[in-house]
Amino acid sequence: MRLHKLFLLLAFLLAAHVPVCSQAYRVLAMAEPGGHHIEYSKAAKVWLDSLAAKNNFAVDYISNTDPINDTYLASYQLIIQLDYVPYAWKPAAAAAFEKYIQEGKGGWIGFHHATLLGEFDGYKIWPWFADFMGGIRYKNYIPGFASATVRVEDRKHPVMAGVPASFLVQKEEWYSYDKSPRPNVHVIASVDESTYSPDSKVKMGDHPVIWSNPKMKAKNVYIFMGHSPVLFESVVYKTMFKNAIFWAVKK
Repeated sequence: MRLHKLFLLLAFLLAAHVPVCSQAYRVLAMAEPGGHHIEYSKAAKVWLDSLAAKNNFAVDYISNTDPINDTYLASYQLIIQLDYVPYAWKPAAAAAFEKYIQEGKGGWIGFHHATLLGEFDGYKIWPWFADFMGGIRYKNYIPGFASATVRVEDRKHPVMAGVPASFLVQKEEWYSYDKSPRPNVHVIASVDESTYSPDSKVKMGDHPVIWSNPKMKAKNVYIFMGHSPVLFESVVYKTMFKNAIFWAVKK
C-alpha cells in the first residue's frame, strides 16, 4: 500500500512538472589548487558544503578559469573567490566576469587574495579589477602574521547582521595597499592597526578590510580576512560569510 501511494505521488509530481529535488540556486567557488592558502580553502569547502546542504543550494568548485565564459556563468547566481588571484585569467573568462558584475547577472564575494593587485608571476595588473576593488594596488603585507581588532563602520549592512561592533581576528597577513579604497567604495569595516599583535611597521593608516562597490549592478562584497583555516573556528567570521552569501544572491 505504501509503495502504491509513493508511485501515485511521483506520478502527480511528474504530471505537474514539479521537481522532486532541486536547489534554490547555484554557487561557483574559485580556489587555487595549492600554495599557502590551500588549508584555508579546504576548511572553507567543508563549511560551505555543510551550509549548502542545510540551505538547499549547490556549490561547484574550480581551480582555474579555463571553463569560464558567458554561457558558463549563466548557470550561477553567485561567484565566490575563496582565495583566487585577479591575474592570469583567460581573456574570455575575464571578459565574462566583467560583464557578469557590471550587468548584475549574479552576486560576488571575494576574500583575501582577490586584492593581490599588481604585477605578479609575469602578469600585468588587471585594470578593471583594480577599479572594481576601489582603484588600489597591493603594496605590502605582514609575513609573520598578527592578530588585530576589526571595527565595523556600517552596522546596518546586511553582511554585519548579528556581528558585534568590533571583533578580534586571531591570525592574518593584513595586506596594505598604495592607498585606501575608501573614496571609491562603501567601507563596511576596517582594521585598527594600533591593535596589531605583535606590532608591525607595515601600516597604511586608514585601512578598510571589508567593503562593497555600489557602482556595480552586482551585489558584491570584499572580505579581506581569508588566509588561515583558524577563521572557521570564529562564529563571527562564519556569520559574515553566511550573511554575505544570502545577501549577494538576492536581486
